[in-house]
Formats: sequence, structure tokens, C-alpha cells
Amino acid sequence: SCKVFFAKDPLKIVRAQGQYMFDEKGEKYLDCINNVAHVGHSHPYVIKAATKQMELLNTNSRFLHDNLVQYAQRLTATLPEKLSVCYFVNSGSEANDLALRLARQYCGYQDVITLE
Repeated sequence: SCKVFFAKDPLKIVRAQGQYMFDEKGEKYLDCINNVAHVGHSHPYVIKAATKQMELLNTNSRFLHDNLVQYAQRLTATLPEKLSVCYFVNSGSEANDLALRLARQYCGYQDVITLE
């Protein structure tokens, strides 16, 4: 049931920089659908931070590590006290699934309205 974007004229994206993605012909596209809108593709600060972390440890959040706790503390310090709990997940899909399960548990309803 998975659909390919642009099935009739598929894009072959080969690189990205900032808010743009480029196909194999060098055509530039504004990226409005990926999860990089807040920092852009290939942001030097993000690359440096990711490289530094991967040199130390490259794993997901299933294992305990001080950086997870420190990040959660820094993040929750910017939020109202009622938002003082962090749940770390691997993807937007996991985040959506968790949010739906938490909402159902909290309110007791099972119905959901979504936009396609």
C-alpha cells in the first residue's frame, strides 16, 4: 500500500543543500516535505555536531547515556512545567504513534480524525 511520489515522472534526487534538493540533471527543488526545514540539508553546524557524536557513540535511545538526560533537562527547561516529560523516539512515525496512544490513554476515546 506504499505509494511512490511522482510515480508518472519520478524524481531522482542525488544531493541537497540548505532548503533545496537537486536531481541528477542539476534541477533545483524547494524541499517542503522532508524533516529538515528547521535547519536545512547539509547544515555545517549539524554535520559537525553529528560527526562529533558519531565519533563517540552511534546508537539510538534504547540504551542509557548521560547525553539523553542532559538533552531532556535542557529541553524541558524551556517548556512549561506541565510539559516536563520527554519521550525519545526514532522517527516521526513513532512520535505520531506514541502521541496517538498517549491521547487515547488520557482521554479514553479511540476515534481519530486525520487529513489526507
